[in-house]
Amino acid sequence: MNTLTALIRHWRDDPGGTYRTWFLWDQRLKNFRSIRRGLQVVVSDIEAGTFGTQYRGTSLETVVHCVAEQRQMFKGADHAFLWKPKLRIPDIYENEENQRAFGRFLDTCACCTTEAELLRAVQVLDAQKIKGLGPAAANLMYFLHPTLMPPFNTAIVNGYNALTGAKVKLGRWEEYLALRAGMLRLTQEHRDLLSNDLGAVAGLLFDLGSGRYVPPPREGDAVGVQAWQADLAQVRADGQAARKAQEAAQAQDLTHTQVQGWLRDLGRAMGFDVWIAANDRTRPYGDATLGAGCLATLPPGLTAVPGADAVRLIDVLWLQGERVVAAFEVEHTTSIYSGIVRMLDLALGAPEHAVEGLYLVAPDGREAQVREQLQRPAFTRVRDLGVRYLPYSELERHREAMARFGQGLKAVEAIARTLS
Repeated sequence: MNTLTALIRHWRDDPGGTYRTWFLWDQRLKNFRSIRRGLQVVVSDIEAGTFGTQYRGTSLETVVHCVAEQRQMFKGADHAFLWKPKLRIPDIYENEENQRAFGRFLDTCACCTTEAELLRAVQVLDAQKIKGLGPAAANLMYFLHPTLMPPFNTAIVNGYNALTGAKVKLGRWEEYLALRAGMLRLTQEHRDLLSNDLGAVAGLLFDLGSGRYVPPPREGDAVGVQAWQADLAQVRADGQAARKAQEAAQAQDLTHTQVQGWLRDLGRAMGFDVWIAANDRTRPYGDATLGAGCLATLPPGLTAVPGADAVRLIDVLWLQGERVVAAFEVEHTTSIYSGIVRMLDLALGAPEHAVEGLYLVAPDGREAQVREQLQRPAFTRVRDLGVRYLPYSELERHREAMARFGQGLKAVEAIARTLS
């Protein structure tokens, strides 16, 4: 086994590495749909001339904020898009032609299906020479084409350079494309350990570039190999502390599952059919799984709506036939933005009067965050839909009584808070 293979194997097992804390994070894939939809809104705003002349308050801020919430891998992803008035960058706010070019780029990336089309879109954008708009936009492309376009940040670049001896620099698309080629090659060479989703190799490089690991020495350097093995042993020791942090994160996931279980049991007690998010159905809960006793498929009327893939990921649905009596998004620690977008997909895609109640369920301390998100211009339509906030404490305190005596949504509405 060569040293790089040994490193990758250890990285995959490291409870504090990005592979386990981000790449295998069950909420990661749920956010792809939300970010893709958000980018469509950005394109629509630019095409309609309503995008605006600054970053704050735009649909771009909303979607980039969601990207930046994807744990440590994308922390700081919004820095590249923040309007820097003294430098007049990135020049997509005051320059209308540059703004339209950026919109065409996003639209092309969302619609194309081949590698050649994506590379051509990058070349066209690069030729525009938009001041301050560099390959940080690749972080948006990743969520559109994760097997073709890797994420891009300082730590990933540093990790790649340390591993390969390359001298990739930030800020130039041609440098990004060279990095991308190398990342694809690494993935192919270690295809038994690295996913085709380029987030995996990006996570490995991120951990190298951020100093979590020391890169393995070049072939034939016996002294370097010995020193590297000692460093790897130290990382393993440090991993014990990281394991505790992971256990704390798992405890948070358990809380999310517990609240879903409360809503599942309450809905069934009230006589409704219950749907549990497709990616949560097999989670252990009690003596069985979270999806036990719930619908195995959504009613045909919901599977046919636009955005049906997102609707399948809503945490809990209460149904009567084809009608959604209530939809619940449990926002324990995950992006509130993503849950709101899934609610929109359901409410705007379903037939008229097919959806009755929409609820964001969150810890009491997150109410201010929920209200702040709904003030974003991109979510004006959500406020019109009458989405309500349901605090954990109220649900926990009253759920048993509601299960015994509640009928319809009156009991739930009594403890929920209006957000409009």
